Amino acid sequence: MIKGKVVEITSMATLVVTAVEAEKEAVVRGLPKNSAIEVIVGGVGIAQMAANTAVALSQHTYQAVVNVGIAGGFVEEAPVGSFVVANEIIAADLGAESEKGFLSLEELDLGVSRLACDQTVVERSVRSLEKLRLDVTEGAILTTTTVTGTASRAKLLKVRFPTAKAEAMEGYGVLAAARLYNVPAFEWRSISNVVGPRDREKWKIKEALALLEQAAPALVEVFS
Repeated sequence: MIKGKVVEITSMATLVVTAVEAEKEAVVRGLPKNSAIEVIVGGVGIAQMAANTAVALSQHTYQAVVNVGIAGGFVEEAPVGSFVVANEIIAADLGAESEKGFLSLEELDLGVSRLACDQTVVERSVRSLEKLRLDVTEGAILTTTTVTGTASRAKLLKVRFPTAKAEAMEGYGVLAAARLYNVPAFEWRSISNVVGPRDREKWKIKEALALLEQAAPALVEVFS
């Protein structure tokens, strides 16, 4: 695991990237006018997110980039209706299968699949969100190319990544783009459903989007 550099927050703009328009709209509704937060839609999945984030970073200079959106939470780690701040972003299925189990990019000597976020900023994020009376936890957020839909897959991921709190599809894409421009990356997620068997009737997407709106002022406090 590569540790992130110490981040000094300045008055420069911060880039917030969401996967879909509904997430962007929720964040924008919660931001005060004339904030130094710019919000764009990066697209669903690691590839689109990496490409669109890289384009944005090539056009302007930002002090930090934050992937913000909804996500699935692991049972007993991040309940539906809570918020997760990543202290580590992990590309959970980027590697190779073997007879002995999954091999990460590090084990294959092919690159980096995980990065620790700056802990000072993570702790500041948690405090700011708690002041907004949100149920917040910090931990690893997994980036997967296929969202988990079975209990067995959820259990496998937790065995492989014991510190995982949530699963989404874009965080590592933002991280990969940010590393190209030497910009620190972070990930904030509101939890809409449990990682495991796919049951859309139990998903709380509307409520999770409302949490993003509620959390938006914390972006200003942390990154301004």
